[in-house]
Amino acid sequence: MDISVRFIVPAVVFLLTLASGLWLSRAGKPLNTAIFTVHKLIALGAVVATAFQTYHALAKPAVPALPIVLIVLVGLCVVTLFATGALMSANKPRSDRLLILHKIAPIVAVVAGAATLGLLQ
Repeated sequence: MDISVRFIVPAVVFLLTLASGLWLSRAGKPLNTAIFTVHKLIALGAVVATAFQTYHALAKPAVPALPIVLIVLVGLCVVTLFATGALMSANKPRSDRLLILHKIAPIVAVVAGAATLGLLQ
């Protein structure tokens, strides 16, 4: 099976995560608990689906080093997204730095993920 086909479901779930995040941000403060919970669960589903497909994509022998480095970068972006999301959801004064990180991390993750897919083709 073509490797890019394997990542269709994770990509769709990632887009749902982005959509629910936009919905959550437009709902304003205080955060709507239902929307926030949906957003967190969809994000967790995206991570699980992506990790599952990544594990199977790396099961072949002799994977080059660059895709591994990019996968680690994507993982760091995911950790950053979870951490900044948790910190922003706390009832503390708004931090613009956290928001900037929370907006940049998915862009970096998408670019690194797309480059990884291209290299593993």
